[in-house]
Amino acid sequence: MNISFDLDGTLIPKEEEFETEKRSRIAKFLGIEKIRKGARELIIDLQKHNHNIHIYTTSFRNKIKIRITLQYYGIRIGRIITQTENQKKLKIQCISSSKYPPVFNFDLHIDDSKGVGIESERYNFKAIIIDPTDENWIENVKNKMKNIA
Repeated sequence: MNISFDLDGTLIPKEEEFETEKRSRIAKFLGIEKIRKGARELIIDLQKHNHNIHIYTTSFRNKIKIRITLQYYGIRIGRIITQTENQKKLKIQCISSSKYPPVFNFDLHIDDSKGVGIESERYNFKAIIIDPTDENWIENVKNKMKNIA
C-alpha cells in the first residue's frame, strides 16, 4: 500500500504539541527539524509490512530539506508532494480539496487535520486523522489500518 504522511502537526510539531526525538547540536545548526517521537519506529514497521511511505504536505518546504531531515532520523521515504505540486495537480483535475491523495496514487493518507478527514469522506479517499496530542498515536494508526485493510 502507498501511504502518505502529512508533516506539520503530524510528523513535525507546529509548536510543542507532542514529544520529539532528540537532535544533536549540529543537526539543530543545520536546520534539521524536530520530528515526532515514535515516527521512525512506526514508518520502519510499516515498511517491514511492505508499505511504501511518502510525504504529502501543503507546506512549501524544499523537498531536499524534507528528505535530509527524515534521513537524519533514519527514515527513508519515496515521493514527496509539496503544496506547489499539489496545487497544480488538483487544479488540472478540477478538484477543490486541500489534499486528494488518489491523484498521486496514495492509497492512505495520515494527517492531523480534521478538515482532511471531512474531505476524505466527501471525496471518498482513505485517511487516518490523528490528534497531535495523542500519546498512543502509533497504536491508534496501526489499529485504524487494520479496519481499512
